[in-house]
Amino acid sequence: MGLLQTLKSQFVCFLIISYVFLVSGLIINVLQFCTLPLWLVSKQLARRVNIRLGYLISSQLVAILEWWSGTECTLYTDPKCFHLYGNENAIVVLNHTFEIDFLCGWTFCERFGVLGSSKVLAKKELSYVPIIGWMWYFLEIVFCKRKWEEDRRTVAESLQNLWDYPEHFWFLLYCEGTRFTQKKHQVSMQVAESKGLPKLKYHLLPRTKGFWVTVQNLRGTAAAVYDSTLNFRDKEAPSLLGMLQGKKYHADLYVRRIPLESIPEGEAECAAWLHKLYQEKDTFQEHYKQTGCFPGPTVDTPRRPWTLINCLFWASLLLYPLGLLFIRLISSGSILTILACVALLSAASLGSRWLISQTQINRSSSYGNKEVPLNNN
Repeated sequence: MGLLQTLKSQFVCFLIISYVFLVSGLIINVLQFCTLPLWLVSKQLARRVNIRLGYLISSQLVAILEWWSGTECTLYTDPKCFHLYGNENAIVVLNHTFEIDFLCGWTFCERFGVLGSSKVLAKKELSYVPIIGWMWYFLEIVFCKRKWEEDRRTVAESLQNLWDYPEHFWFLLYCEGTRFTQKKHQVSMQVAESKGLPKLKYHLLPRTKGFWVTVQNLRGTAAAVYDSTLNFRDKEAPSLLGMLQGKKYHADLYVRRIPLESIPEGEAECAAWLHKLYQEKDTFQEHYKQTGCFPGPTVDTPRRPWTLINCLFWASLLLYPLGLLFIRLISSGSILTILACVALLSAASLGSRWLISQTQINRSSSYGNKEVPLNNN
């Protein structure tokens, strides 16, 4: 382990990164709340302002992945489709296997200039989480309760609200509904057997109803589905904590552009199409396991400097007063003041670790663990 890597793994670096992200995130959340009156005056202007404010938060996490961790991402795709990425609305279908797969999806968005306007289908509970959840609320993220009868109407309404969105957006969708674990895979394949569906080796059965509602309500708004399959070299299992400690990974992302009009409109036909898509995704993963790469050519997508510039700006803004406070604490010698500062830093550390724990596979949702037939939505 080199000197720089040793430095990155130190707890003090974790504290500094956490402090900058948490404090800047809360400041940006306050600014987002201040845009509430603007929505009454100009909805489109409020949207554009919140796209930029949201970018100031999400790009910090992308910068940690790209610049601090140094994680590289190789894109496998058809060069003929490359010029369309970032210049059209799209539904991005991702596999949900790794702790940082959402960050790799955000990195894909960032490199094509749609990170600030990217959307996801997220569970309702996340809307109450400070910083990320509050940011998503102002970005008109689609939230669901995982109760189909309720979600069908609310998800459709949220998607229809995007028809006049002022900038290109990508809607990131995890059709498996929950992160892959061996237990969930076993249950999912029991359901596949009971329904006469082909079994998958590397994925859970996709939730077809949510995908169908998304496609139907974004027809005429989104131009294509980007079928995206992610894997990591050397059979690594990356984690958010490892990334924060400066560990470098190498991600490979295989993306196929599928015109939206080629997807059937009927619910049953669309479900069959999605099941076939996941069989193909399984084939791509098997190819990766056997060869160490995905099929097809690679396209160079260099890092953009804006994420790093944003991080440096917030670090410069927030670390200066923290440094002055630290000097005053040392010079004052007040035990009470020092203890209060230690308590504050400890609270920040615990808060950061709690946020990190939400991404860990062993702490993932129990959704999909029940050993009974699942409602395939």
